[in-house]
Amino acid sequence: MDALQAIVLGVVEGVTEFLPISSTGHLILASSLLGLAQTEFLKTFEIFIQLGAILAVVVVFWKKLLDIELLKKIIIAFIPTGIIGLTLYKLVKSYLLGNESVVLWSLFLGGIALIAFEYLYPSQASPVASESADSRELARISYTKALAIGLFQAIAIIPGVSRSGATIVGGMLLGLRRRTIVEFSFLLAIPTMLAASGLDLLKSASSISVNEVGALAVGFSTAFIVALISIVWLLRFVRTHTFVPFGVYRILVALLFWVIILR
Repeated sequence: MDALQAIVLGVVEGVTEFLPISSTGHLILASSLLGLAQTEFLKTFEIFIQLGAILAVVVVFWKKLLDIELLKKIIIAFIPTGIIGLTLYKLVKSYLLGNESVVLWSLFLGGIALIAFEYLYPSQASPVASESADSRELARISYTKALAIGLFQAIAIIPGVSRSGATIVGGMLLGLRRRTIVEFSFLLAIPTMLAASGLDLLKSASSISVNEVGALAVGFSTAFIVALISIVWLLRFVRTHTFVPFGVYRILVALLFWVIILR
C-alpha cells in the first residue's frame, strides 16, 4: 500500500465512520476499487485507522467525557459489543471482513431499513433543533437503555451494517431524540473502536513491517482530520433532516457495486 492509497482510505474512513452508511463496508469497497488485495495487513489497516476518527470524537466531546455518570453508561453500552466481538473476532476477520457480497447485502438491506424506520416511526424520526434539550436528555439516558443501545450496536459486527446506523436507529426506537442518540453513538464509538483496534494490534503487530507502519500513520492522520469535519457536519444535519437520504444512498451504492464488482 502506498501513501496515496492510505490517504484515500483515510478520507473514506473519516467521512463514513459516523454516518449511518458503514465505514467498514466503504473501506472494503474502496480497497477493491484501488486494486488492493484483502491481505491480513489491509484488514488490520481498515480497523486501525478507525482510531483516527475516534480521536476526533475525543477532541470534539472532551468535556462530556469528564461526566462520570455518562462514562458509566457508555461502558454499560459497550459490554454487549465487547463480549460478542471478542467471541466472534476470528470468525469475523476470517470470513466476513473483506467479503464484498456480505457488505453489499448489508448496505442494501440496511438502506431499506433506514427508510422504512423513518416512515413507520415519524414521531421518533422527527428532527429536533433544541440542542439544550438533547444535552439534558443525554444525561438522563438510563442504564437499561444504554445496555439496549449496546445490543443494537453489536449487530454492526457484520460488515456493512453500520455501527452508527444500528445505534442511532436503536436509540430512536427507544424514544431518544435524534441528536441525543447521535452524540451517544459518537461517544460509544470510543471504547468500541479502541477495543477492536487494540485486540487486532495485539494479534497482528508482530507481522507489520516498517513500511506498513508508515501507511498506518498516514491513514490514521487523514481519518482524524476528515472525521473532525464529518462530526460537525452531521450534528448540524440531524437538527433539520431525517436519515432517508442515507438510506437511498446505501441502496444506490449497493446496486452500483453489484454491477461493478459482482457482474
